Amino acid sequence: MIDRAHARLSVARQCELLGIARSTFYFAAKGESTENLRLMRVIDEQFMATPFFGARQMARHLRRHGHEVSRKRVRRLMRRMGLAPIYQAPRTSKPHPEHRVYPYLLSGLAIERPNHVWCADVTYIPMQRGYLYLVAIMDWSTRAILSWRLSNTMDPCFCVEALEEALALHGKPEIFNTDQGSQFTSLDFTSVLKDSGVRISMDGRGRCLDNVFIERLWRSLKYECVYLREFETGFEAKRAIGDWFRFYNEERPHSALADDRTPMEAYKMKRAA
Repeated sequence: MIDRAHARLSVARQCELLGIARSTFYFAAKGESTENLRLMRVIDEQFMATPFFGARQMARHLRRHGHEVSRKRVRRLMRRMGLAPIYQAPRTSKPHPEHRVYPYLLSGLAIERPNHVWCADVTYIPMQRGYLYLVAIMDWSTRAILSWRLSNTMDPCFCVEALEEALALHGKPEIFNTDQGSQFTSLDFTSVLKDSGVRISMDGRGRCLDNVFIERLWRSLKYECVYLREFETGFEAKRAIGDWFRFYNEERPHSALADDRTPMEAYKMKRAA
């Protein structure tokens, strides 16, 4: 699909035309053993069901189910995946010590219209021979997914690309809420929001439930799409996840929306009102 030796189009331009991040094209398997990758998938599935499990409890659970693992090994793998129990820290990467953290602005706020508040989060996507990271940007009121990107690193670039696409396609929100992960506190990410005149809100430390709607999205995506497959390539993962997001946005009625509307129906209808 992409020709590295193309006479006129660079790899970056070809990726842009195809709507994929360069990091997805350059996807390479991470340096974990097959056994560890299999274990990481099991940990990810269990963490979706019990997000309060720390390394100690997760190791106990795995041993009860036939996996001979130490707490130290489980802790290392969970850190590699960006997972931490909800009572200790957000699930994505740790805050960068030199990045500014913004206050949480949503307490007591009635969010009832599109583009009032957007939110974003990053999650781990298991692959057959490695893993990717997925970011999605959601409209809080309607639960519509406005943009998303896959990457093989936790570098802020893929989050910035998703943000820029959402702003270009859908205008801008009044408030943008995230956790305190270093991708979202980075100057690259916050500068785009500031330049667009968007107020920045960040969850309190250890309070992933502040971003509860996108946490529920990850659960649905993983049980209905990711865990049913073993993605071999970044292109395969992008295609399947894209198909699921289209189904979620355009075909599947959302239980939180009136009149059995889909998220994108509610988003477009309320914007037009």
